[in-house]
Amino acid sequence: MRKQTMSLTDSLATARVLSEALPYMQRYSDAVVVVKFGGNAMGDEAAMAEFARDIVLMRQVGVNPVVVHGGGPMINQMLEKLGIKSAFVRGKRVTDKATVEVVEMILSGLVNKRIVQAINDQGGRAVGISGKDDDLMVCVADDPELGFVGRPVEMNVQVLRDLYAAGIIPVVAPVATGMADNETFNVNGDTAAGAIAGALQADRLLLLTDVAGVKNAGGEVLTQITPDEVRAMIADGTISGGMIPKVETALAAVDQGVRAVTILDGRIPNACLLELFTDHGAGSQIRATEPRVKPRVRR
Repeated sequence: MRKQTMSLTDSLATARVLSEALPYMQRYSDAVVVVKFGGNAMGDEAAMAEFARDIVLMRQVGVNPVVVHGGGPMINQMLEKLGIKSAFVRGKRVTDKATVEVVEMILSGLVNKRIVQAINDQGGRAVGISGKDDDLMVCVADDPELGFVGRPVEMNVQVLRDLYAAGIIPVVAPVATGMADNETFNVNGDTAAGAIAGALQADRLLLLTDVAGVKNAGGEVLTQITPDEVRAMIADGTISGGMIPKVETALAAVDQGVRAVTILDGRIPNACLLELFTDHGAGSQIRATEPRVKPRVRR
């Protein structure tokens, strides 16, 4: 006899949610969705497991997810342990040779394999790679003052297509090779995710953050924004600080052909599923074409 673990009311609600999600699942069948994972969730075991379940479910219903991750807090911890001091220029870390070696060790090793293991533990098939593998990302120095901080100039994404075509979820560490031999670059996680999404012509790019989304001058979260509106909000100072590089990544991805980019609150349970498979969404969507539903403002 089947064990009763939910009330009939709860079971009916679950069935209703699944039924209502069907059109969205059909819409995203075989779609490529790049997900940038980072923030506080990376250091929380329960949040990591929840994220992994969402990614596995996406793969199970026919989506081709590609996970790109950061790992700044873990890098900071290791640098402190090793006694390597960091200098900053305009708020960005100067990445010398010693620092970039630590970055590669933490991102390609510790962080990448934790995410891979979490996805595999939930029944998925994940493989971890970095931007160095098969020359996925080739970079030049983004700013000479910052040292080995890279800007992707050449993308070779066939390895990602081969992986998800085989039913495998790629998990990408934002460490890249350079134009010269034996060069290693640290790449901002959002930048790497945007470059990968653009090169793949992804259907969606999801940038998980620790904020609710892009806010207007009144402090309300805008759920749908056009690129022109984003540029105007940057110009008048409505978008400022750390949100600027995120929306710039979104604009670049849309310019490269990504259908839509969403900056969403990764602290919300099942944020990726809410964004893809419900009408409510979980953040601020930036897209070049007119939205299918009436724009909404969420407080």
